[in-house]
Amino acid sequence: MLISMADLSTAKGLLTIIITTSVTPSAPSTELISSVLESYRRHCPSLVGCRAIVVFDGYDRVVSEPRLKKGCVTAEQAENFSLYKENVKTFIIKQYYPDNQAVHFTQTQAHAEYGSPFDDQNVVSYTISQSRNTFVSFIEPSRRLGFGLAVRAALRLCSTPYVWVQQHDWILTSSVPIEPLLQIMQTSESDPDAPVKYVCLPAVRMLKYAVSAEVIRFPALRKLTSELKCDYSPKGQPDVKIPLTPLFFWHDKPHIACTEHYLARVFPSRLAMLRGDFIEDKIGQRARTQMKEGLFAKWATWLYYPNEGKEVCSKHLHGRTYQGAEKEAEKIALKRRQREDKMASGETRE
Repeated sequence: MLISMADLSTAKGLLTIIITTSVTPSAPSTELISSVLESYRRHCPSLVGCRAIVVFDGYDRVVSEPRLKKGCVTAEQAENFSLYKENVKTFIIKQYYPDNQAVHFTQTQAHAEYGSPFDDQNVVSYTISQSRNTFVSFIEPSRRLGFGLAVRAALRLCSTPYVWVQQHDWILTSSVPIEPLLQIMQTSESDPDAPVKYVCLPAVRMLKYAVSAEVIRFPALRKLTSELKCDYSPKGQPDVKIPLTPLFFWHDKPHIACTEHYLARVFPSRLAMLRGDFIEDKIGQRARTQMKEGLFAKWATWLYYPNEGKEVCSKHLHGRTYQGAEKEAEKIALKRRQREDKMASGETRE
């Protein structure tokens, strides 16, 4: 899968997909990851041809009662996660090399540093497995990194100017004009007032964001939205219209971003993100505060805004509780029967 000169202006040449995954109740099934890739094929086929980096975030302790967010898993979950990693690797390799050709991977070691440099414990080692043509890479930490450091490890390995950051339990639900978006991001680099360095995909809680209380209650944000919200066109393509509105937050939801901007703004030093941190929890409010103070161009965060903010593009599958489509359907059916039983018993009493 070599990149030609023509590819350098397409998603394939400009973009790397970063997928973070971790212990989940649906393991060792690859259903979450396969759902992500299937949503790409359905709604944004260009993504399927892009480089991919998969980060398998680890865990810290094996316990009797799991707390996945804290890195605590059961013995069964730990065993399933080992199987899951191998299953995901096999699945991803088949997506990129469908002709069953032998794929050779090289392995290197790296370290994720964080917090005080005077504490020797503030480092996590990880293994990088990378195909010879660098289209597929796997990162396996020796213990839990957390979403923030997992993304940073992948960014450091990334060789493209832009990244698509994807948690394993979000899927696309409608089309995304990825190549026009990338072209707009490239063109905007020379705009000092309104560069486009980060574009988040809208989810259900972001509907009508431009007129939401998060914006209209603050004069500075309301003014920026009034000035900058509009349809943008790639250079030389005036008929292509991409609706964008300023986003006054840095979300972890699926997003596209400039690789250098990501590293500079979110990870300026080892003190910026501790082990276990989520980016939006650590950076989101800080970015929002600074944008209220007139520093929007510093963060350059935007929201893709189709149909005046009435259309969502992504859906959360809740990976910490997701047990697979079949079991999820069984849970829905059980809740339905319980509601019907309550209704029937109420009718009987009357």
